[in-house]
Amino acid sequence: MPTPERIARVERVLGARQADLRVVLENVTNAHNASAVMRTCDAAGVLRLDLVSPNPELVAVNGAISTRADKWLEIAVHAAPEACLGPLKEAGFEIVATHLTQDAVPYTEADFARPVALLFGSEGEGLTDGAMAFADRVVRIPMLGMAQSLNLSVSVAVILYEALRQRAAAGYLEKARLPEAEYERLRKAWLNLTEDAQGT
Repeated sequence: MPTPERIARVERVLGARQADLRVVLENVTNAHNASAVMRTCDAAGVLRLDLVSPNPELVAVNGAISTRADKWLEIAVHAAPEACLGPLKEAGFEIVATHLTQDAVPYTEADFARPVALLFGSEGEGLTDGAMAFADRVVRIPMLGMAQSLNLSVSVAVILYEALRQRAAAGYLEKARLPEAEYERLRKAWLNLTEDAQGT
C-alpha cells in the first residue's frame, strides 16, 4: 500500500505534467543519450516522449542513467517521421526543430507556452529531410566556442527548461493541466508502480 507521502508525491508530479509539451527524438540509438533525455523529460514535466526509428529495437534504455524515468513517461515508437509528426501537427502542435540551418533563430525567441513538439536528431546526422519537412520553426542554441553543438541530452535539457520557465511564467504549473480522466488513469497506474517497487 503506497504511503500518504508517496501518494502526495505522485499527485504533485502529475499535477505538473505538461501534456501539450512533447519531445521527439529521431534516429537516436545511443543508449546513454536516450536514457539521459528520458531523465530530463521526467524532471521537466514532460508526459510523452516520441521515438522515431525504423529499428526501435536499437533504442535501448540504460536504467542507471535514466534512473528508471522511463516508468513515468508515456513512450511511443514510430517507424517514420510522418507517422509521428503528421498527427501532432493535425492536433495543433507547433513542430520546433533544433537544427543548424541558416534560418534557425535562438531558442529563447520561440514561444513554448503553446502546444509544442520539440524535435531533435542524432548527434552525428542531425534531422532527416523528412522530419525537417514538418518543422514550423527551427531554433538553435547559441555557441560561443569552437564546438558547433552540445551533447544531445544537454541540448534537450537547455531547451526544455526554457520551455518550463515560460510555462511557469504563464501560470501553467499552478494547477493540473491533464484532463481529469487521464489524470486519474495515470494516478492509478503510477501508484501501482510505486506499490510494486516497494514490494521488491
